[in-house]
Amino acid sequence: MSNIFEFGEQFDGYGVRVINERAVRASAGILFFLAIISFMNAWLTGNFQPTRVFVVGFLIDFTIRIFINPRYAPSLILGQWIVRKQQPEYVGAPQKRFAWAIGFVLALTMWYLVVLNNVIGPINLIVCTLCLILLFFETAFGICIGCKLYNVFNTEKAQLCPGGVCEVEPATGLGVNLAQIAIVALFAVLVGGIAQWVYSTGSQNPRQAQLANISTPTTLIDPAEAERCKVPDFAKALGHEEKWKLHNNCK
Repeated sequence: MSNIFEFGEQFDGYGVRVINERAVRASAGILFFLAIISFMNAWLTGNFQPTRVFVVGFLIDFTIRIFINPRYAPSLILGQWIVRKQQPEYVGAPQKRFAWAIGFVLALTMWYLVVLNNVIGPINLIVCTLCLILLFFETAFGICIGCKLYNVFNTEKAQLCPGGVCEVEPATGLGVNLAQIAIVALFAVLVGGIAQWVYSTGSQNPRQAQLANISTPTTLIDPAEAERCKVPDFAKALGHEEKWKLHNNCK
């Protein structure tokens, strides 16, 4: 039983328990992919069912990671299988547990709001966005933001960080020269100009044109329904009026 309920693995030559960072990044990529699909489905279509399913799965996965053993978490099992032919990169387990505890709190918050109470509002958007940022930085850059916060709240600093950032003194400068910065800036300006040209010369969306040509018949409006569909001030402030109506099934 002691081998089941443990966090990380102990190897000779390592002062702390460790976890394979390659598997962690792979699992973060899997979760990010599923999260962005469910998030965009809710954002664009107003269908929150995929989000609710994802939140439940995410919460179960992180519960297993933290309270049982990471090796039994479904996303980490898949991640470990995907990178099975790659050489492991072992990082300290304590800071990973702290970082995953942050993810667990976010998942628990979303479970309470979206799954149990069907709450739709800015809090959901903030929590979802924060979760996506944490997953994206982990899988794309190998940067564990939660691990950096670990050093803020713990006197014993993190060891064996991804990329050796805890042990290696960072080089001076930005790692790029002025010419490279100029290229990035020029590229951004060029893409911005192309986008402006595309939007100014593009034809109207056929569906929008069709709707614009259809006269809307006069219908009686139920006062209760009109009150329910009254757009709140926070949605107006965010420029989120149409999305709020979509998410709340209002015309």
